[in-house]
This record gives sequence, C-alpha cells and structure tokens, in this order.
Amino acid sequence: MAEPTLPADLKPVEINTNAEIVLSKRYYRKGGDGKPVENSTQMFWRVASSIAEEENKYPKSTVPAETLARQFYDLMTEWKFLPNSPTLMNAGTDLGQLSACFVLPVGDSIEEIFDAVKFAAMIHKSGGGTGFSFSRLRPKEARVGSTGGVASGPVSFLRIFNTATEQIKQGGTRRGANMGILRVDHPDILEFIRAKEREGEFNNFNFSVALTEDFMKAVEKNEEYPLIAPHTKRERGRLNAREVFELLVRKAWESGDPGIVFLDRINRDNPTPTLGEIESTNPCGEQPLLPYEACNLGSVNLAKVFAPEKDAGVDWDELRRIIHLAVRFLDNVIDASQFPLERITEMVRMNRKIGLGVMGWADLLYQLRIPYNSQEAVHLAERVMEFVLEEGRAASRQLAKERGEFPAYAESVYAERGLGPFRNATITTIAPTGTLSIIAGCSSGIEPLFALSFARNVMDGERLVETNPYFEAALREEGCWSQKLMESIAAKGSVRQMADILPDSLRKVFVTAMDIEPVYHLKMQAAFQQYTDNAVSKTVNLPHDATVDDIRNIYWMAYEQGCKGVTVYRDGCLSSQVLCTGDSSKKDDEPRDGKPHAPGGPKRDRPDIVYGFTQKVPTGLGVLYVTVNEVEGKPFELFATIGKSGRSITAKAEAIGRLVSLCLRVGVEPEDIVQQLKGIGGEHPVFQKKGLLLSIPDAIAWVLENRYLKSRVPVHSANGLSKQLCPDCGQELVFEEGCHKCYACGFTKCG
Repeated sequence: MAEPTLPADLKPVEINTNAEIVLSKRYYRKGGDGKPVENSTQMFWRVASSIAEEENKYPKSTVPAETLARQFYDLMTEWKFLPNSPTLMNAGTDLGQLSACFVLPVGDSIEEIFDAVKFAAMIHKSGGGTGFSFSRLRPKEARVGSTGGVASGPVSFLRIFNTATEQIKQGGTRRGANMGILRVDHPDILEFIRAKEREGEFNNFNFSVALTEDFMKAVEKNEEYPLIAPHTKRERGRLNAREVFELLVRKAWESGDPGIVFLDRINRDNPTPTLGEIESTNPCGEQPLLPYEACNLGSVNLAKVFAPEKDAGVDWDELRRIIHLAVRFLDNVIDASQFPLERITEMVRMNRKIGLGVMGWADLLYQLRIPYNSQEAVHLAERVMEFVLEEGRAASRQLAKERGEFPAYAESVYAERGLGPFRNATITTIAPTGTLSIIAGCSSGIEPLFALSFARNVMDGERLVETNPYFEAALREEGCWSQKLMESIAAKGSVRQMADILPDSLRKVFVTAMDIEPVYHLKMQAAFQQYTDNAVSKTVNLPHDATVDDIRNIYWMAYEQGCKGVTVYRDGCLSSQVLCTGDSSKKDDEPRDGKPHAPGGPKRDRPDIVYGFTQKVPTGLGVLYVTVNEVEGKPFELFATIGKSGRSITAKAEAIGRLVSLCLRVGVEPEDIVQQLKGIGGEHPVFQKKGLLLSIPDAIAWVLENRYLKSRVPVHSANGLSKQLCPDCGQELVFEEGCHKCYACGFTKCG
C-alpha cells in the first residue's frame, strides 16, 4: 500500500520517551530488517488519512475527507482520543485488520471445534484477541453417537486451543489472548473452575464462569441447582450452589482465575436478540459479542478535558466535540477494516458495534483534587459516563441520517422501543487501555494509579525515577518536592504511610490502587456500568493479606450493584508467585482455636474438601508436579508425581509424598521437613533458574521452603520469584484491567 504524503504544514507529534519506546517496538511499520520505516508523525497521519478516506463512500457526509483527516490527526496527537492498538498498527497497510476483539462459536462436533481453532489462529495472526464459550460441548464421558466412544469434555479441548495460541504471535508482535467461558450449569463446571490449579496450564487464556440469575438465587437460599447436558438438554446431576460459589471465591483468592460474568444480565442488554444469544466476551471481559462478531474500541482521555473554571471542572463542550469525532472515527474503522473471515465481515456490518470508552479518569480526579475512594468521585463518574453515552448516541443518530441505520436496526430492541435510528448497535465500552495510556501519557482506563512514582532502569545501569505529573505538580505547589522524597515514594509506590512528611490533603487525594477499599473499586465500576452499553474492564486490586471473605463480599456486591462481571486480583496470588508469600500472619500460622498442633500428636482427620496449589518443577529425572493442600493456612498433605520417568522413580516420588503428608498431619513443622530433605543428592542434578536442584527430595524441599519458610531460612535462589517480571525488559509487571502490564516498555499480556 502506498505511503500517504504528509501535508507540508502538518504539525509534528510531540511525544514522551516512554511513548516513543512503545511505538517503535510495537506500532511503527517495519522494513525487511525489522527496523521502523516510519516515525510518530507518519504513523498518526497514516491512520488519520486512511480512516478519513472512508468518508468518501457517503455522499451525504457533512465533513470533507480532507478536513476530517486533519481533525482525526489532531484528536490523536493531542492525546484526546486513541483507537485500539490494531487500528494504530494496521490502518493504511496491506494487512488492514483494525478490530481488537472477536468471539467465535465452538460447536459440539470435531469439525466445528477444529474450525474454531483454525479461525482463532487466523484472527491472532492478524492482531486480534478471541473469546469462546465452551458451553455447547457435551460433558466428559458423554456418549458420542457417531463413533460409539465417549467425549473428552470442554477442558480437554481447551488445551488444544491453548497450544495453538502458543504457536502464533498476535500480528507478529505478541501472543494471542483468549477468553474461555463455561456456564455454571454445565456438568463439567467443577473441572473448569479447577483447571488452572497446575502452574502453566492454560497460560494463554483468561477463564470466566457464566453465572445465571437462577444460580445466584440458589446461592442466596443455599439450595441445589441442576447441571444440564447441552447436547440432550437433560439434567445430569445437581450441585449445591453455595458450595460452587465458595469454590469460585477460593480460586479467585488463590490466583484470580476464574472470573465471573453474569450471563443473563449481559443478554438482557443484547440489542439484537433475534440474531442470537450472547455466549462469550472478548479476552478482558468488557465486550460481550454474538458469535462471529468483532468490535473496534477507542478511548477518550478525560485528563484532557479538565477545566477548573467550568461546571464540575470539566469542559463539557470539548468533551462533546471529542465524542462526536470519535464515534465517526470508529464507524469509519468498520468500513476500512479487512476481516479475516467473510462471516465476521457480515456480522460486523450487520450490527456495526463500536465501543467508545474513557481513560485518564484517575488523572482527572487528581486535577480536580477529588479522592478516587469518595462518593463525590462516584457521582462524577455517573455524570461523565451518562454524558458520553448520550452524546455518543446523538453522534450515532447523526451518522444514521448520513449513512443509514445499522442493517439489523429494524429487528433490534431500539426499533421496538422507538429509539434511534442509530448507526451502531452499541456505542460505549470501558476497555483496557494498556499501552494506549502509556502512549497518551495518562492513567489506564478507569483504574486508579498503581503507583505514584516508580523507578525504571535505563541504559548503563542508570535509574530513572518517573512520577505522575499531577502529583509532582501538587508536591511543588505545597513546597514538598525533593529528589530524595521521589526516591522514597518510588520505593513505596504510595504516600499512605507518609503522614509525617506530607499533608493529609495530598495523602487523601493521591491514592493508589492498593490504598483504595474494595467497596470503592466496585462502586466505581458500577457507576460507569450504569451508562455503558457493553461492559466495564476493571480490576479490584487487593493486598496480599486480603481474605476469602473479602473476595466473597466483592463478588456478591458486584451482583447486587448491577455489574456484568468482576475481576479480582490479590497481590502476589498467582501461581508463579506462590513461592513467595512473605511473612505469614498469626492467623495463617495457627489453627482457628489458637493452639498450635504439637509434633507427634494424633494424626488429624482429612476434611472432605481441601484447597491447595500445584507447583511444576523441572528435575533431572523429568518434570515433577508437587501438590500441597492446606488446612487453616498450613500445609496438610503433599503429593508428588513425575512424568515419563519409569515406574521405579514414580513410586519413589509417591512414597516421599506419603511420608511428608504423614509428618504434616501429625504436626511436624515444614521447617523440620525441609531440613531433612534439602541437600539430598541424586545422580541427575540440574541447574534451573530457581537454582541447583539435586534430586526429587531436594526439589520438594525447595517448594516447601519457598512457600512457607521464605522469611525464616534462605531459599535456593532469589531470582525474581517474588514478582511478576516483564519478559521483554525485566521490569516489574502490574495487573490492571485483566492484563499484566509493564510501564517501562509497554509489554502487555492478557490471559
């Protein structure tokens, strides 16, 4: 595709260092040598001019394409609006795939299943993410009539999708992201909920359980509910709803997966129910879609509409102008996009869904000096998002006059209710802004800041401290700024504990994710959801010492507040972090009666249900899987299995596990077990990133040591195990909007 000519008077883009790093690495077009062949000015003009060119298809357009190209360019380069990443990467190129998210159906036959695998590969290759519902698949052990055999079940086929994703990089820049959803009334639901217990399994998927209104009512009443086989529609068993809900809560506490989506609530807002039922969402959960639908997303930067002299400190006129331009931009993207499948093209252009959201919300609150965790902020969120929805619909009505309503309008709920006509079946979505917020230099989506200041390692070992500009300005106004203070805040990330240094007025306003009570995370999500057509991407960040009760309350509040789903993340809870939990509290170290179990006492009975974790450890004899189950926060039993090593080695691993379990159940402390097993040599020692592992007993000691004794005895290696580190630059990752994100280089991973 020919390179667009830059107008002679085009204003060059002013861009910060972080944004340039991200754009150069992930967004600029590359030559045969892998080096960028465009700069930021050329990239944004490529996008603006190619999207504006679609205006020429509509004779009734009120804006000439040439004028619109300049308006789009200014809108993006003034950081007031940015479209989703595939549009920035691919607009005006031969690839031309501009949408971020897709949903594919998975039917109950081998042909349909592997069609979905193939279609997903094509989407990932073109830069999109995919969502799937596996609820149509017959359960494990169900009879397959065509062969006389038995079915493998949804979880088995999920492994195939995960493996296929592993082999393909999204648009050549990152691995594809997926959402896997299963209805709570599917007979294999318990296997699905537990599917991520083993570390490394399904690493390219986010999982969510689709909860129904009937299920939630059964939870409330502590009743059983039926499991329905999808291929026969017959009941295949019953489970206690409250016990299943408790398992979901426990797994969220352990690892953040699976999340939950309220399926009936999502379908209640389906604008075109005659075209089908919504079964799944995109990878981060904010975009429910029909099978074969796609959506292109974009975000308005609210930090740029701060106007202290205006009503509520917001420039509503400028916000209106941005919204109307953004809706026109996103509708043009639908026409400009080249979709990987004809069926997707048909569905997208039938409904023409767009998802306009916001970013920079925390930055706007900082400028207004309104605490995120306040009712004032919640009320402003409702007002802002109501305005975005109303003006977005007004813009869509104007486009319908110029171009015609979306083809399925006549059979939509809008026509039935006398609303519209609209150009787009949905207008608003609060999507993750990931790298977009780094490019725009603003806070992510509607999330609070994860840290006010952080240190980034740059070339030659130099440490560069970066601070939120609104926080730094406030410090200078108060006469508090110093380089030493910046270093101290970078080490802590928050100013909550700095009462002796900073005034209360600053500490109250400049809160970060971990400073905010869970209830205000949920209140903020619910406030934006109230005026969002689709759904809201938002993470409820919790400190490491958050309890199972905390998460249970969050889940129930999300249901009561009208959210369409919820994602929680307890700091340090992921399986790759399970080795480094820090100091155990008294609550974790002692049983609930407050009396420690004496070594050599009576063997404790095993409860019917226990929870734990599985750690994968490569050894010289094969991959060892160590499963530790806990009771009251302490290890209770241990199982060790090793694959492909022969029956003798497997038997030895099992024997060690049984003996360790016996010791734990009679009250022997983990420290004593570690001292006995650690250092036992074997004939096949191996070096791992975790250190030198001498044998199976030594590997088991390593797992126990890192999980339970890190604060008391040295571990084999302190090689970054306590944090999620970026695979590209080695900096610490943070978890926001359902994704891991690196503020240093822009790396993101969802799944």
